[in-house]
Amino acid sequence: MTEAVIELRDVSLTLGQGASRVHVLRGVSLEVGRGETVGIVGPSGSGKSTLLMVLAGLERVDAGSVTIAGTRIDGRSEDEVAAFRGRNVGIVFQSFHLIPNMTALENVAVPLELAGRRDAFAAAARELAAVGLAERVTHYPSQLSGGEQQRVAIARALAPEPAILIADEPTGNLDQATGRQVADLLFSKAAERGMTLVLVTHDAALAARCGRQVAMRSGLIETEAEEREAIAV
Repeated sequence: MTEAVIELRDVSLTLGQGASRVHVLRGVSLEVGRGETVGIVGPSGSGKSTLLMVLAGLERVDAGSVTIAGTRIDGRSEDEVAAFRGRNVGIVFQSFHLIPNMTALENVAVPLELAGRRDAFAAAARELAAVGLAERVTHYPSQLSGGEQQRVAIARALAPEPAILIADEPTGNLDQATGRQVADLLFSKAAERGMTLVLVTHDAALAARCGRQVAMRSGLIETEAEEREAIAV
């Protein structure tokens, strides 16, 4: 493997309290190399989306270590993690998460403005052009198709030039043809910029496009689950 940009060591995460407490991740370890493409697959409730949120620093772990782009982020304050994420991790969600009263240009410029970039709007315009939306910069989300909204979300994720791009069911709300176009865009941009791409998907064809697949089951990576079952026997 090339230099690791994602390193999880024995990560555990529990959500809820009392009788409703659920062990979502149960001692997960994972390494992902620079420039690698990884598809995280598994049934609903297996922990794959939670794992992705841990990589982004959007979920705090109960135990274990999370090292992203050479920086250990577990145990840091929310403000420190947010600032780190803004520089190093781009996120694409299934539901786009665009701000409805902002234009496409403004949506893409937001993270750049928060990072103090003086060229935020010029850089946002370049990113929108790079995803084929040069003519749609003044449109609001409600004026864009689902595929166009996801392209705006991708441009927003790419704008800070992160080392890692993560995507949670990025084609889940799109028809097959549009989903394929969005997938093409994700893989091509990751390759062009040498970024690491980690995505969660139920789409077997999309997962198959990744250089590696990581299967999850019951809060564990499949190989870890098999090893624990073998020890128990």
